[in-house]
Amino acid sequence: MVETLGVGIVGANPERGWARISHVPAVQRLGGLRLAAVLGGSQASAEASKVAFGAERAYADPDDLFRDPAVNIVTIAVRVPAHRDLALGALWSGKHVYCEWPLGRDLAEAEELAHAARRAGRLAVIGLQGRSSPSLQRAAEMIRSGAIGRVLSGRMESGTAAFGPSTAKAETYLEDPANGATLVTIHAGHALDAAIAVLGPLSNLQAMTTCQFGEVAITGETETIARTIPDFCVTQSWLESGAGLSVEVAGGRTEAAKFRFEVVGDRGALTLESAAPRGFQSGRLALTVNGEQQRVDEGELAPLPNEAVNVGAVYAALRDDIRRGSTTLPGFDHAARLTRLLADLSASSDSATRRSAETWPEGI
Repeated sequence: MVETLGVGIVGANPERGWARISHVPAVQRLGGLRLAAVLGGSQASAEASKVAFGAERAYADPDDLFRDPAVNIVTIAVRVPAHRDLALGALWSGKHVYCEWPLGRDLAEAEELAHAARRAGRLAVIGLQGRSSPSLQRAAEMIRSGAIGRVLSGRMESGTAAFGPSTAKAETYLEDPANGATLVTIHAGHALDAAIAVLGPLSNLQAMTTCQFGEVAITGETETIARTIPDFCVTQSWLESGAGLSVEVAGGRTEAAKFRFEVVGDRGALTLESAAPRGFQSGRLALTVNGEQQRVDEGELAPLPNEAVNVGAVYAALRDDIRRGSTTLPGFDHAARLTRLLADLSASSDSATRRSAETWPEGI
């Protein structure tokens, strides 16, 4: 058995990006993992990442990284349109895969990748790291143990600085729904998945979406673009338990990218809160039960920076699953089901109808 697992990161840019502030610190600081390789758009950029992050090898061709026997896990942390080919290449090469959410540009890609992962027989986990938050997992445990009694309702407000009245030139690809990276697919996906992780499956869903910032300025330029995608979303659901759930996801909350999830039971209330501009999934959550702040033991994750703690929880669980031959993380099948639920969310908004869980029969 491999004692230390080698991670190859696709998308680790030393100057910017999510991988730099989350994946790299997690791999560098967790025991049993090492940064075996990085992939860049050119050999020069890959070498720069290698030096910046202390990686063992640098590649410009993904096939070279996939063939490297020192790489046990391939992390895909690039734009969604590139996920399909990279994930397929890694799986066909016999690697375990950690792919950022959303899995694919649409349901067809997500289902194709889920099928490929099953055939490959490798662990293929999806980056829904919000549900791996130590505080969120503790909240779920307390609810299951009856800390607030029978759950009556849940209400979530989730804000992000993204999808507001302005955007950087490099982020304009988010405005094209064909790229599969929108407020609904990214942020509503994380929010609903977290709610389900805490409270259990939905039995139905009704949604309303709208565009609050119809004209988007390009930072540092005079041009603007017309937004054609929703930047605000509200859902209402009944849970299988019989409790009610409402979720509000809002873009453009630059000054108040707050997250608050309150669960009310017949013997008390529980609250999760954060203020991470990228969304709650990118930082620590504070847990309060019946007005008392709860101390959450983060274990080996405690030294990690805020942006890396939830991603680190995924890596720690993936490391242990590989060693033990277990499966404890949401995989590509889960990602395909969540993608189907989000397609139903959009259909519900378009038709002003409630969607039943019969359309995602395996549950989430």
